[in-house]
Amino acid sequence: MPDRAGARRDLLTIFQAALARVEGRTCVRDPLQDVAGPVSLIALGKAAQSMALGALEALGERVVDGLVISKPGHLDAPLLGARGLRCVEGGHPVPDARSLQAGDALLEFIRTRPGDRRLLFLISGGTSGLVERLRDGIDLETLQRVNRWLLGSGLPIDAMNRVRKALSQIKGGGLIPLLQGRPARVLLISDVPGDDPGVIGSGLLVAAQQPDTLDDLSLPDWLRALLPIAPAPAATPPDNIRISVVASLVDAREAAAAKARELGYAVTLNRAHLGGDVEVLGRRLGYELRDTWPGLYIWGGEPTIRLPEHPGQGGRNQHLALVVATQISGRRDLCFLAAGTDGGDGPGEDAGALVDGGSVGRGNRALGIDPEVCLARADSGRFLEASGDLIQTGPTGTNVMDLMIGLKW
Repeated sequence: MPDRAGARRDLLTIFQAALARVEGRTCVRDPLQDVAGPVSLIALGKAAQSMALGALEALGERVVDGLVISKPGHLDAPLLGARGLRCVEGGHPVPDARSLQAGDALLEFIRTRPGDRRLLFLISGGTSGLVERLRDGIDLETLQRVNRWLLGSGLPIDAMNRVRKALSQIKGGGLIPLLQGRPARVLLISDVPGDDPGVIGSGLLVAAQQPDTLDDLSLPDWLRALLPIAPAPAATPPDNIRISVVASLVDAREAAAAKARELGYAVTLNRAHLGGDVEVLGRRLGYELRDTWPGLYIWGGEPTIRLPEHPGQGGRNQHLALVVATQISGRRDLCFLAAGTDGGDGPGEDAGALVDGGSVGRGNRALGIDPEVCLARADSGRFLEASGDLIQTGPTGTNVMDLMIGLKW
């Protein structure tokens, strides 16, 4: 059995193995082996560059040109430009003027491709904020107000994207008419529960199978007043668009389990999606780790968090990790990792955190603040920075929600 330092190293190794399995460059190569003829490439989202590079490796000179839209800091413009791909940055997580400019660039690129040119769309999480064309009557300031409210609302991602679709000209299948019947291949990296193509990136190329009502959501009056009176009608899926999900949280969890077994651990793989309030979830996972048999435990999902008016440092994974840290404080046989597979967790450069039974003591000594105070302020990142438990990966080239790994030895 490992000591604490060895256990922490193993959890990071297992997390990296999960990321490698769902990295965009890797997961798009095989599905593109049957693509023939010249292709125009459109890559959108946090994994856009990685997916674009995988497509270039698979298709070579068949990629005639392309447009790649991603977050600031996620694009190597000289590298992609040398292969004929134009790079554009959008705003994320709150859309900004760059997101509207990216939307204009996307529409112009599609309109100006030859009518017989096959289009290849590579879409990953983050697309909803990075690329936008607003419907009439909605301006940028309103869009930003809505998104700031959504990010702190505690709503799950499918509900958030239903609201975003209602404000947009291109979400919810809005790009379909622009194709004018030309063939399109769509590869998706899923960052949503159930891997629904209509939710990933807010379904730019997915026709609604049923009216997308918002009546079941608890929304403030000012937001509900912005929404259309009637939901968008259902539409028949077009036969010119072929859609595949090429990577998901399932793949990441399975890769993590395989690496853990390779390292000699008895593994329990929890396949249910973890959602709901992050505080409740953290206290539950902490209790389960304290009370369970020795072994390695893997979960995945995307819990939600309600933010105070002036939140501090950190995101939902850091918040979750700190809650668990308070539950396992003083234990010498437990550690727990929670991190975003995209390498980001709220504002800042941290992916999440890896905590153990000594985390609360280390943070208390360094800060002189009780962790519950930081949790109440949504300031978990400050405590975990002081305890030395933050994880930084940089952009990972993927985005399949969050991974949680616990170890008892």
